[in-house]
Amino acid sequence: MTTQRFTDRTALVTGAGSGIGRAVALALAAEGAHVVVTGRGRKPLDETVALIEAAGGKALAVTADISRAADVRGVVDAAVDHFGSLDVAVNNAGVFRGGVAVADLPEEDWHTQLDINVTGVFLALQAQVRRMRTQPGGGAIVNIASTFGAHKRSPGATAYAATKAAVSALTRGAALDHIGEGVRINAVSPGATATSMSLRPGETEAGRAERMRSETPLGRVSAVAEVAAAVLYLASDDAASVVGTDLVVDGGQTA
Repeated sequence: MTTQRFTDRTALVTGAGSGIGRAVALALAAEGAHVVVTGRGRKPLDETVALIEAAGGKALAVTADISRAADVRGVVDAAVDHFGSLDVAVNNAGVFRGGVAVADLPEEDWHTQLDINVTGVFLALQAQVRRMRTQPGGGAIVNIASTFGAHKRSPGATAYAATKAAVSALTRGAALDHIGEGVRINAVSPGATATSMSLRPGETEAGRAERMRSETPLGRVSAVAEVAAAVLYLASDDAASVVGTDLVVDGGQTA
């Protein structure tokens, strides 16, 4: 029997059209949450909503660019207008632009990663906290960082790592700023996960599986459902005293 830790709570998930974001949205809905999914592409969001509704859940798709403050505020307003509250938020949207050394990275790619991976999380936190702190029950926020950044570095991923290290620092600082207002903030840092982002250029899933047998102590990538489980723990009342942590889910790569 599935645990129902989020019955009648409203959850917002950014970057919910695929990968970890979609897995988190589905997992929240399976445990009773009303889920608002957001991202820039309508079609993948509608597909996520359809999957949730087919399983008997409730969901709403709202397109938005999280690097724009007005868009982020609009998503929060839509969640409250449609479902009555905002109790959980998962800031998952992110992009990777790299594969080259710092000196060769196009400036546009640097700014794109900053805009979405850092400014997007900052703007989302602002809008989410401003709503949650007005509610009697407060709220819980989980930001998706990465093992690249605060936990490890790799050639060709330096700019991405810098943005994700910023997410980890932003999470910890915001957690201290707002726990007194009833808003609990944490992060999850996934390592290599079964998404397209962990595939090297031209690499197949079978090739990745072979590579992971030697690159990670666990011997495989993490499943998106395993990352989602970590997110749901931090967002739930089971983690009521967990504040400002950065939970690594990486099969032991950074142990």
